[in-house]
Amino acid sequence: MNDATPPNRCRIVLIAPPGVPADRIASAFEGGDVASLILPENGMDEASFQAFAEEIVPAAQAAGAAVVVAGDTRIAGRVHADGIHVETGKAELAETIEHFQSRMMVGTGGAKTRDDALELGEARPDYIFFGRFGYDNKPEPHPRNLSLGQWWAEMIQIPCIVMAGSDLASVETVASTGAEFVALSSAVFADGVDAKAAIARANALLDETAPRFED
Repeated sequence: MNDATPPNRCRIVLIAPPGVPADRIASAFEGGDVASLILPENGMDEASFQAFAEEIVPAAQAAGAAVVVAGDTRIAGRVHADGIHVETGKAELAETIEHFQSRMMVGTGGAKTRDDALELGEARPDYIFFGRFGYDNKPEPHPRNLSLGQWWAEMIQIPCIVMAGSDLASVETVASTGAEFVALSSAVFADGVDAKAAIARANALLDETAPRFED
């Protein structure tokens, strides 16, 4: 369960990987602070994706985590998600923001260069994500994502999320960039990992080493 007052440092964003049941994702929230949960489609058909979201959204929100549905604005609305994540061009992003940002947050990703990121940032999304869903298969975060995250955090006020690696200790590397959020997926949900314990450990590492943000 999340504390009433969120920690004043880099916080965790969970990304649901393919094939992980909703109850296992829900157990992760018992391990401590989680800012939000992103639900990618992960190859599911529309009915399956909606059913999965309907199962996990109430549990995540009850734990104090915002739920962001990736790619499907209709399902986001149907399941009463807190936000939507879209990876598209600037014009399409701006249109999505115009239609939806008044009632839910709109985040984006897919930028591979600083120019890409700045172009998306001009649309004023609620956050920008550096990384790719499902590509956290190495212990350390991708160097490009770290570099973009550090540059963005230093230059731009819009919050950023940086994808961590498959090793929980990589949350420290992400936090050192100044990014507001660190995304975890395989480090928490890989086979044999206790999701609750993983979140507890990740929060402990962040408590110990993450720089504090100015009020």
